[in-house]
Amino acid sequence: MSSISTISLPTRFSGSNLLETSLLPNQNSLRFRVASFPATSRSNVAVHVRDNGTSFSSAGGVRRTRISAVAKETGTSVSTDSSFAHVQQAPEDPILGITVAYNKDPNPAKVNLGVGAYRTEEGKPLVLNVVRKAEQKLLADKSRNKEYLGITGIPDFNKLSAQLILGSDCLAIAEKRVVTVQCLSGTGSLRVGAEFLATHYGGEKIIYVPSPTWGNHLKIFPLGGIQTRTYRYFDPKTKGLDYEGMIEDLRAAPSGAVVLLHACAHNPTGVDPTQEQWEGIRRVIREEKHLLPFFDSAYQGFASGSLDTDAWAVRQFVNDGGEVFLAQSYAKNMGLYGERVGALSAIVKGADVATRVESQLKLVIRPMYSSPPTHGAAIVSLILADKDLYEEWKVELKGMADRIISMRHQLFDALKERKTPGNWDHILNQIGMFTFTGLNKQQVEYMTKEYHIYMTLDGRISMAGLSSRTVPQLADAIHSAVVNFSS
Repeated sequence: MSSISTISLPTRFSGSNLLETSLLPNQNSLRFRVASFPATSRSNVAVHVRDNGTSFSSAGGVRRTRISAVAKETGTSVSTDSSFAHVQQAPEDPILGITVAYNKDPNPAKVNLGVGAYRTEEGKPLVLNVVRKAEQKLLADKSRNKEYLGITGIPDFNKLSAQLILGSDCLAIAEKRVVTVQCLSGTGSLRVGAEFLATHYGGEKIIYVPSPTWGNHLKIFPLGGIQTRTYRYFDPKTKGLDYEGMIEDLRAAPSGAVVLLHACAHNPTGVDPTQEQWEGIRRVIREEKHLLPFFDSAYQGFASGSLDTDAWAVRQFVNDGGEVFLAQSYAKNMGLYGERVGALSAIVKGADVATRVESQLKLVIRPMYSSPPTHGAAIVSLILADKDLYEEWKVELKGMADRIISMRHQLFDALKERKTPGNWDHILNQIGMFTFTGLNKQQVEYMTKEYHIYMTLDGRISMAGLSSRTVPQLADAIHSAVVNFSS
């Protein structure tokens, strides 16, 4: 063994049988001489501890592996001389972390039902044919360049996006009461909206989100400066909408607060209000509480297969003449996940107000990301503007929606065939990419361990990740989990 390294540790570690100690003058620490592992080439290197004993820092470049050995014995985290030694390891994103675990699993039969991305019957990512055609047209256009876009993005994209969700005959568009800005998919649209509202909204700067909701909602709005509260939405007993609870909570909200509404295909539950229920919700928001609706439209056309059907709720709120905020994403319905294409629209009272709102949205965007990327929005613009491409897109979009609906029926039939305990009607009644199965954490963990099925711990599964080949495996896993572990 070569020469011994010298380290400093808090007095609470003085009982270690691995080290010899001596009191350091005027310090609440002891000097330990390590006798159990070889020193580095730099002997007698001092290693200091923060007063609270939570982290080490090397004063002389001792190898990280040597410090780590000491830390393991003392239960203390270690780092080198860094201004960021205090930074804690963040947990994996609960959804994206599923893919990390899935990728580490060597089992060839593994199935990823966690992340919300469409897959083909063969389990492969899908690029729509219409998207490939649009890209080829863009590449063939030699007049195109890679210059910066304006702060609000491609004007045609903004115009066409508003028409897609609000309808080409929308009175608010005709009256120039709609301002639309290109943003970074749904997340970016929500964040820009949150920061604008935090600065400029004249009502209560509180947003009510459904319980449960997409996990990112609970991060986007507080970080954007808007306090977040919840309203009841999902009824675990019926696995449907808790309509009475939702109405009661909205009535209890302070007048002028903001309320987040999923336009269709609620994530994670797949539970949407009926048109009659939507009308009741609208009356409470508009007539009783004067709340500001903020719609998140991530699945237009992807839920029912019809662009107009999936925009119905949004249009009811816009057509009543009230103000609305609206976030759109083209990740799902055009498969442009990685292109980050979205839009934020504000429907306000007066063209002059819309002009001023747009000017302030620019001030939010400019220091955030300056201007949006071109390619994905150019694809969307071309598809929405070209009649033939638009019609082809609608056919492909309905094909994706129909395949997901087929997966629901196949899974329901497979569970019925196995006589799986419980009522599984909710698999058919829910809509869109996700099914909220009602499985608990213990059951989900069992399915992952025994059947290599990867899904969120709250029991949400992505129907878009299923195929006719994997439905039997999932049905077997659910059946076994339910039989072995009560919910």
